Amino acid sequence: MEAVTDLKLAVLIDAENVPYQNVKAMLEEITKYGIPTTKRIYGDWTRNVTSGWKGVLLENAITPIQQYSYTSGKNSSDSAMIIDAMDILYSGKVNGFCIVSSDSDFTRLAIRLRESGMKVIGIGEKKTPNPFIVACDKFIYLEILNPLYQEAESEPEKTDKEAPVRKSLHSVDKETIKLISASITDLADEGGWAFLGDVGNLINKKRPEFDPRNYGFLKLTPMLKALTRNFEIDERKTDNSNIKHVYIRVKKPVKPKPATPRAGAKTPASKKPANRKK
Repeated sequence: MEAVTDLKLAVLIDAENVPYQNVKAMLEEITKYGIPTTKRIYGDWTRNVTSGWKGVLLENAITPIQQYSYTSGKNSSDSAMIIDAMDILYSGKVNGFCIVSSDSDFTRLAIRLRESGMKVIGIGEKKTPNPFIVACDKFIYLEILNPLYQEAESEPEKTDKEAPVRKSLHSVDKETIKLISASITDLADEGGWAFLGDVGNLINKKRPEFDPRNYGFLKLTPMLKALTRNFEIDERKTDNSNIKHVYIRVKKPVKPKPATPRAGAKTPASKKPANRKK
């Protein structure tokens, strides 16, 4: 993840397309990328579908924006969010946006904001269509904000009660291995080693939705350490004993050694060419 602590973010939430249960964890996640200076949530608050949000708005300092549905079956909140996003863009008070929605209708908005030099972070459920995901600089699945999707940093103490099983949204398949390997190769030195921080940033540029938590790991380093068949890890010491630089390279396949004949084994006699009759 690229750390940008001074990034001022406008957080725009589509109340009708995301659940409200993880709103606190969602806002904590956003603070990893910058400071949420504007927090607005859009919906028709006269409908029961948005009633769950009301209890968390004041607690998290989110400004509700009322938007009536003019036509049955149409989500007019989308238009209100887009108009406000453009107003905020031209105000010049932020340098990034966080769009919280699982709706692909915001794809064009994300593209337009990035064209204006804004950093765009998307947050939505796993069902979010791919066009909106790839239109963002970074996309985070809401499901991984649930503690059950995050790997514990240390081994839990043994107790009589069994620890909850950690979940993952995806399995580490061949496509994931190929993505990581290609990114390492793109950045590797002559020895094949690449700095892990640069590799992680390049992977996120190629796949905005990539996150080790999607695979049940808290960080990228433990994820790659678990893939010992594919990658090698080298933790290099620095002048500060508490800091290590982690490098990674693709493990070269081991070539099988040619079989050597056993002692005393007879080698097959070479066949003599048959005499041709004149």
